[in-house]
Amino acid sequence: MTHRRFVSVFGSARVVPGDREYDEAVEVGRVIAEAGLGVATGGYTGVMEAACRGAAKAGGHTIGATVEEWRGRTPNEWVREVRSGDDLFDRLRILVAEPVAMVAVAGGVGTLAEVALGWNLMQRASRVGDPLRPLVLMGPRWREMSVIFEDQLIDGPGDRDLVTLVDDPEGVATHLNGRLEEVSRVDPDRQQRRRLRSVSR
Repeated sequence: MTHRRFVSVFGSARVVPGDREYDEAVEVGRVIAEAGLGVATGGYTGVMEAACRGAAKAGGHTIGATVEEWRGRTPNEWVREVRSGDDLFDRLRILVAEPVAMVAVAGGVGTLAEVALGWNLMQRASRVGDPLRPLVLMGPRWREMSVIFEDQLIDGPGDRDLVTLVDDPEGVATHLNGRLEEVSRVDPDRQQRRRLRSVSR
């Protein structure tokens, strides 16, 4: 089964059940599933497991974007559909180029890379007139990072407006539900074709 409309959830692989970040990611997965959307993660441990767990328990579809070259690592038990890429770049394409929305919770360097790439793609979409996909950053760490972004990044008018800061899973739910009509107009296949044409020029 392939679920075409899904939200990617980014975050640390290092958190475990009982950690606040893990429990919040479970709730994030739940609210996304309750909005009628699938949940995609990197498919392994930590936030990836937690978001899939919350979505699966709410009856939602879960996707794990795994990496072929990482043999020996198995997807977490809550993944219902495995989409395996050859390498990390394939994984990023699935998680960043294909979802109708993206949510980041607490994470490390990998999470920061996913957010930066997602943000960059939203810059491109805003300039060519594609529907803008929600990019939601949840929690106090991202609020602190946003101050650094504001002080240090050289960005263009409206670039920071492409990112939404929320405090908790309830904020994620409120924002996504408020933009469901806009999300429903996102055609991941069309945007992917446009990006490929852009790269080939």
